[in-house]
Amino acid sequence: MFATVRRFVRNESGATAIEYGLIAALISVAAIIAMTAMGTSLGNLFTDVANTLSCAATGEPIEGGEACPAEEG
Repeated sequence: MFATVRRFVRNESGATAIEYGLIAALISVAAIIAMTAMGTSLGNLFTDVANTLSCAATGEPIEGGEACPAEEG
C-alpha cells in the first residue's frame, strides 16, 4: 500500500499534462485577443477599399460611406 502511495506522489506525468494545458490555454487567449484587435482594423480597411471602389465605379460612395475624394488629374 505504501509503495503505491509513494509511486503516486513521485509520478509527475499528470503535472506535465496540466502544465501543457495551461500553456495551450494562455496561447489561445493571446490569439483571441490579437485576432479581435486585428479584426476591427481589417474590417475598417475593407470598408475603405469598398468605398474607394464604389467611388471609382459610380462616382458615389456606398451608403453611409464618406464622400468620394476629388479626382486628381
